[in-house]
Amino acid sequence: MAELHDLTALEQGALIRSGEISPVELTEHYLERAARLPREYVDGAFAFLDPDAARQRARAVAAVGPVGDGASPLAGVPSAIKDLNLTKGVPTSFGSAVFADHVPEVSDSITLSLEDAGMVSLGKTSTPEFGSPCYTEPEGRPPAVTPWDTTRMAGGSSGGAAAAVAAGLVPVAQGSDGGGSIRIPASCCGLVGLKPTRGRISGFPMYGDPVGLAVSGSIARTVGDAAAMLDVLAGRRAGDPAWAPAPSGTFLSAVGRDPGRLRIACFSAPVIAEVEVHPEVRTAYERARTLLGSLGHSIEDIGVPIPPEAVPAFEACWSVLTALSTAPLADEQRALLRPLTRWLGERGEAVSGPEFGLAIGQLRRIAGEALVTLAPYDIVLTPTLAAPPLPVGAIRDDADPAADFEAQKRFTPWTSAWNVTGMPAISLPLHQTPEGLPVGVMLAARPAEEELLLSLAAQVEATAPWKDLRPPLW
Repeated sequence: MAELHDLTALEQGALIRSGEISPVELTEHYLERAARLPREYVDGAFAFLDPDAARQRARAVAAVGPVGDGASPLAGVPSAIKDLNLTKGVPTSFGSAVFADHVPEVSDSITLSLEDAGMVSLGKTSTPEFGSPCYTEPEGRPPAVTPWDTTRMAGGSSGGAAAAVAAGLVPVAQGSDGGGSIRIPASCCGLVGLKPTRGRISGFPMYGDPVGLAVSGSIARTVGDAAAMLDVLAGRRAGDPAWAPAPSGTFLSAVGRDPGRLRIACFSAPVIAEVEVHPEVRTAYERARTLLGSLGHSIEDIGVPIPPEAVPAFEACWSVLTALSTAPLADEQRALLRPLTRWLGERGEAVSGPEFGLAIGQLRRIAGEALVTLAPYDIVLTPTLAAPPLPVGAIRDDADPAADFEAQKRFTPWTSAWNVTGMPAISLPLHQTPEGLPVGVMLAARPAEEELLLSLAAQVEATAPWKDLRPPLW
């Protein structure tokens, strides 16, 4: 007989609506599981687990009782919030020792949206300092590890969220993605990771990314759960300067649609770094390419649509975004920062205002050219990462932050391209190595075409299902 955590988030929500289980019962199940699993999974996944608040919230949701047709199908379902997102009255450290005692006075759009949908947060998922690197190894805390092999990384920066979902500690979680931070951990943990289009989800109230690289999104075991979570998170708020056009219906409804016969562009050459792509990654990519062709789609090889000139412009912008976090800090606070954060912040502070403006403009032009090149295609297929999940510590290099940064680029040579263009992208867990390590492949769509992306992803999932592939600890 299936246990509650065996069910998808949508299946759990359906049981709540039918009255077969309550939000309290479901929340208790996950809290008991968190207490029972080895600490290496739980402490690496959660920066702050808050059982008392979760129980209180579950009781409040249960007291509302059955809700109308317009309610989220995830109402009453447990989740968690990334430690980068503001949660009123709940510790939020941004993955940094500098903010170890920080408790926000307001909640951001992500937290408010989850609350409005009637979801229950179990706490804050772990993230590296300020969400910068592609691994989740915050100072003074256990690393987030993939439950497929606990000696290996869960990826980053939404590594805690992915580790929590993959270990069955929550059924679905929110992450954020400025250069791959949802799709990287999804690939490392054998999950679906959806980065929506630019402007799909509000940045209220901080609006901390003037470049437009970062957006929140879904980390889930199935495409349907990811789509339902996007329905929870999507939408604009009054202070938003710009937003994506509304979808034709719910994103979840797109999962049941036939995508039709699509024109799919494919490339596997790395974009931002010269790196030897792991053979299992190539196998995953070729398998996906063959599968898409077997579904009747037109498959066409193309060259890399992003030129090398994008790399220094992206790095300048990335460094300045780090500097926006570190520049206001006092000297004694800076002393607590990780070497990588200090190095990136100092690099960003050295970029002048005009240089920053020119870098943003260059990225915008490069994005525009790439979008024109890709306009004839419905979907773009690439690998997600250059290798299966690496051992914990394989990238982190506190003695040489520049080497750390270059190693990150070699591990993630495709993901940031779609942050530059603003296109929606999804990593799907289509492959495992002979050792049982997950390997993702990535699909991207034109801006604001998440519905088409989700309908194709669901078609792929139906053809090569992965929901019942579970890590050893499950």
